[in-house]
Amino acid sequence: MPSPFPGMDPYIEQSKIWRDFHNDLAAEMRARLNEKIQPKYFARLEGYITYEVVTLEQTSLERKAPEVTIWQNMAREAVAEYTAVTPLLVESEVEFKLPLELLHIEIFKVGNESVVTVIEILSPVNKQPSHKACADYLEKRRDVLDSHAHFVEIDLLRAGTRPPLAKPVPPAPYYIMLSRATRRPFVQVWCIQLADKLPVLPIPLTYPDSDVELDMGAIVASVYERGAYGAQIDYREPVPPPRLAEQEETFVNELLKEHRKGN
Repeated sequence: MPSPFPGMDPYIEQSKIWRDFHNDLAAEMRARLNEKIQPKYFARLEGYITYEVVTLEQTSLERKAPEVTIWQNMAREAVAEYTAVTPLLVESEVEFKLPLELLHIEIFKVGNESVVTVIEILSPVNKQPSHKACADYLEKRRDVLDSHAHFVEIDLLRAGTRPPLAKPVPPAPYYIMLSRATRRPFVQVWCIQLADKLPVLPIPLTYPDSDVELDMGAIVASVYERGAYGAQIDYREPVPPPRLAEQEETFVNELLKEHRKGN
């Protein structure tokens, strides 16, 4: 079952789904690139292990029945009787760190295996300034932008703090940035609204080879269906945080009106 959204589906941002979606998206992009760039180039998944902090709210409460306790004051030879209520027993969970593998794609030239293009797909931890993975990513981003490799940054997450750009761009829930090594410091930015289709990206190689096209809409649709996300998402529920803008909320409610009736 395909997603009801024309481009990126905001319900995929649920943490239980995003972890699966992120790495499958990287794998699908790698596969489609390798169909187009051989025999002179090849694409490979690279990654590192970080962690995700999981915090759960209280899950259940239990209150035991009152107990009657008798205390005897030996000095006064009197008995005081009262009801002692057992303290409320609460079941909760502490924060814990869940290992998280973050994958990205690198395109290499066959022979010397020099890095031609780096493609990053942002994960929630990359957009949390308090998380070590955010600082690590920004440092790596600077290193790539200082290198001779092209750089593509894909942000399909509405939540979090976006990596900086020197010049502001129009607000949008999703962004894709392309930095060609030959045109720095200038970059191209796709500002993608909820109602927009995802773009066909030009992926640069080395001169004189032409760009190859990467159809992000087709790729995301394929990953959505292969991951059976339609069976996991309840579209009757609100869109995951952050809260939608008024215009976005109107669009989503209208888009899902028939879908919600059928469920």
